[in-house]
Amino acid sequence: MAKTKSAGKAPNRRGSIEAIEKRRAGRLFNDVLGGRRASAKLDGRTEKRRLRLLKELELGTRGKRDLKPLDVLQHVQELLELGEPVSAIRKVAKPRKSPVPEDQLVDVVSRLHKAYAFRPEVYRFVGVADDVLKQAGVLGEASPKRGRPRRRG
Repeated sequence: MAKTKSAGKAPNRRGSIEAIEKRRAGRLFNDVLGGRRASAKLDGRTEKRRLRLLKELELGTRGKRDLKPLDVLQHVQELLELGEPVSAIRKVAKPRKSPVPEDQLVDVVSRLHKAYAFRPEVYRFVGVADDVLKQAGVLGEASPKRGRPRRRG
């Protein structure tokens, strides 16, 4: 007799959004109350993934195929979410110059940002300038300051 699946239950509970969030929240809770900082050390799988993403960015390929610009955006975004500093990513993946005129990029970047909500600094790795990001609505009027703040006193 075959088992029947209930209509409300996901076929893969391990990969459901709720289960993933529970595991992440549990790890964070244990790290905070256990005395470790949340970003002090990544677990083994996450560290291997971080290293793989950095290697793929450095080589510009994933397996046998070249990384497309969207792949670069996704890799950089994920590395930033894992706590990797922009300066470390910049060392392995040099920001490119865009061969496309800025006026053609504005609409495309606007649509892409609405769909993916990438962080603004990610777009620099595929050659999208701050002017395009401002026109596309990704950056506000004031561009973020670069470098360390000046010391007063």
